[in-house]
Amino acid sequence: MPQTKKQIPFFERYLSLWVALCIAAGILIGHFLGDNMQVLADAQIYNVNIPVAILIWLMIYPMMLQIDFGSIKGVGKAPKGLILTLIVNWLIKPFTMAFFAWIFFEHLYSAWIDPEMAGEYIAGAILLGVAPCTAMVFVWSYLTDGDPNYTLVQVSINDLIILVAFVPLVGLLLGITDITIPYNTLVASVLIFVVIPLIAGVITNKILVRKHGEDWFKNQFLPGLKPLSILALLLTLVLLFAFQGPNILDNPLIILLIAVPLIIQSYFIFFLTWFAGRKLKLKHAVCAPAAMIGTSNFFELAVAVAIALFGLQSPAALVTVVGVLVEVPVMLSLVALANKWRY
Repeated sequence: MPQTKKQIPFFERYLSLWVALCIAAGILIGHFLGDNMQVLADAQIYNVNIPVAILIWLMIYPMMLQIDFGSIKGVGKAPKGLILTLIVNWLIKPFTMAFFAWIFFEHLYSAWIDPEMAGEYIAGAILLGVAPCTAMVFVWSYLTDGDPNYTLVQVSINDLIILVAFVPLVGLLLGITDITIPYNTLVASVLIFVVIPLIAGVITNKILVRKHGEDWFKNQFLPGLKPLSILALLLTLVLLFAFQGPNILDNPLIILLIAVPLIIQSYFIFFLTWFAGRKLKLKHAVCAPAAMIGTSNFFELAVAVAIALFGLQSPAALVTVVGVLVEVPVMLSLVALANKWRY
């Protein structure tokens, strides 16, 4: 019997289209409402914008519901794939992202980007590079016939590492931008957007699975939350681009300029991880998700922290949003490569 071709779910499949439409809608709203948007921008607590924080929390919480730390117990049975993932995600990817951003924004783009602003563009790229993927990697793993249990282990351990490594790595790498780092805001962002939703997700997972069973939880409850998460993402993008509109209209090429180093970084990390996994003789079901999790980004966290550190209208926030725009088409091309090369 011929194998049924796997397809990405509807919302995720057209995510780049939704993002592009939200960019247009946000720019139009910002253009026509202008100063009236400042009311939303001023709604802050400890430098965290409340409307955006609520929307991003609604994005992150559903993905945290999928995390099962009980799955980590069996990791010793096949450690090579996990070790490769951790080395790429935490010892290579953040530094290559910072390098590519520095080359492009500081040097190659000096004719288009003010040197004083280059640091913030680099900072936004760094925030993407230090946040390895969580939720969407389950989609990429599924499309490449990855081992779902092993993928869950990889994601769970990465979430644990984010708790302790995100703040120090961001602080270290932002040092190259000469930006003063408000560590209290950085730590508060991790608490709000990682620790609290992670704890809430794990507790909710345990309660609902115990009460209704794992099959109901995975096949009914989680799919029902997906539209909420996507809607929160899209509304966040509308808000961001409502504030970013003047910057984009003044420099319409900026989105393309930002996309180039992000795309180069994505393909570089994928090829590095993929061929390292082949060298280690990892089976396809482990190698493919390992390459995907390193290539993709936890853009929800990156967007939230960029806004908290630099503001809604900052170049750093714009970079993280462009990361959302380019991710889906890039990752789908890499899914096709992984499936083509599996034999």
